[in-house]
Amino acid sequence: MSVSVKITAKEVSKLRKTTGAGMMDCKKALVEANGDFEAAIEYLRKKGQKVAAKRADRETSEGAAIAKISDDATKGIVIVLSCETDFVSKNAGFLSLANEIADVTLANYPENLDALLALDMNGTTVGTRITDETGKIGEKLQISSYERLESTAVVPYIHAGNKIGVLVGLNQTSDAAKEIGKSVAMQIAAMSPIAVDENGVSEEIKAKELRIGREQAIAEGKPEKILDRIAEGKLKRFFKDSTLLNQKYVKDSSQTVRQALQSIDKGLTVTAFVRESIKK
Repeated sequence: MSVSVKITAKEVSKLRKTTGAGMMDCKKALVEANGDFEAAIEYLRKKGQKVAAKRADRETSEGAAIAKISDDATKGIVIVLSCETDFVSKNAGFLSLANEIADVTLANYPENLDALLALDMNGTTVGTRITDETGKIGEKLQISSYERLESTAVVPYIHAGNKIGVLVGLNQTSDAAKEIGKSVAMQIAAMSPIAVDENGVSEEIKAKELRIGREQAIAEGKPEKILDRIAEGKLKRFFKDSTLLNQKYVKDSSQTVRQALQSIDKGLTVTAFVRESIKK
């Protein structure tokens, strides 16, 4: 039988300050641990894991997208830390956690999400920290997206109250290039292109669009001999609508994004982009 230990308000306050858990949870943890501070932390961590497991099947349709770049602007990362409710997503502590994870991610530049979750974060791992926060908040948290990008220059953009994070890779580093890069990033956030240009569109998607175009032409009663030509025309229209450099530039619809970039410098172009958002 364990010996009853008197728990002081000072000890409860210290544990609360260390873990961020609620006062009553901290007091219960210290009681369960017979006043052992480290054991109480472990108790709260286990409680967090229990909460995380209980909420594993819950939808995380809110959260925060964070885009950050390195000091030399040649690397960037986007993470999306998701949660269950809009109330939590707007909490300062939640946004602080998202930014803290993004900073650790950028500093280490992990290859994939599994490597990200295993990164050291103040003596624990990112994955464990998220589990601990799930226990404190009582709501499922997870990193639902992680992407990274390297280029000659990388421009970041966060849109719509942290709902969308964008990185744009450019092949030039001038101030003018980076300035229009911001506008292109806004275009990506708003228009959600699927590739930089038609060369980035998979053969599978091209075949699908040709098939759809052909079926539409048949439904419209077009002659068999021109069906393929109509389908090719619809595919070109798809490229104009869905690939970045071929889209109309949102700041000047009289030109494409490619033309807008070339108005700064004839050789300026986008090498790659990343767009991650809260999944509704």
